[in-house]
Amino acid sequence: MGNISDKNTRLHIKSEIRVLGIDDSALLSDRIMIVGAVFRGGDWLDGVLRSEITRDGMDGTDTIIQMVKPSKHFVQLRVIMLDGITFGGFNPIDIVKLNEETGLPVVAIMRKYPDFEKIESALKYLPEPEKRMDIIKKAGKIAEVTTYADQRGSPLYIQWSGLEEEDARRIVQQTSTRSNIPEPLRVAHLIATGIVFGESRGKA
Repeated sequence: MGNISDKNTRLHIKSEIRVLGIDDSALLSDRIMIVGAVFRGGDWLDGVLRSEITRDGMDGTDTIIQMVKPSKHFVQLRVIMLDGITFGGFNPIDIVKLNEETGLPVVAIMRKYPDFEKIESALKYLPEPEKRMDIIKKAGKIAEVTTYADQRGSPLYIQWSGLEEEDARRIVQQTSTRSNIPEPLRVAHLIATGIVFGESRGKA
């Protein structure tokens, strides 16, 4: 499972910890762009990564690994953040494999608690539905987090691999400096939608 404690390590979380936030673009074709925003904490954008995955495919995890590891930013990165654990429709991201292959802790962030019954029902119409669902379930425990930037409510839900729950929470809270969404993800979303539509749209 994604957050079994004996595989996790405690992090020394500096104010300018290097975080890579990854989000996907709109589902406009069979090839979906993904964008990574490299941030120092929740304040400074240091770089941008870009790649493509297959809509409703099974290549999301390997594509992210291949995007991240050769990057000049890789040696400075300390955490990978994902906008959920499915990209490009129902292209599942194996956060355990992503952690193991990159050596970086992974935190997946969701605005809503996932409805697994609806997800499983939707997967029936795609190839390898059982394998997709196994990857989704492999992400493990889901925890609720309220960020510092929005104490009025609007909790987020997180899953993690390669770090302790307490550290995952702290990183999400520390990088949510402009809204209840961590800046690396918010900016990755703005860039992805801006490239596809000509201007940014919606929320991460």
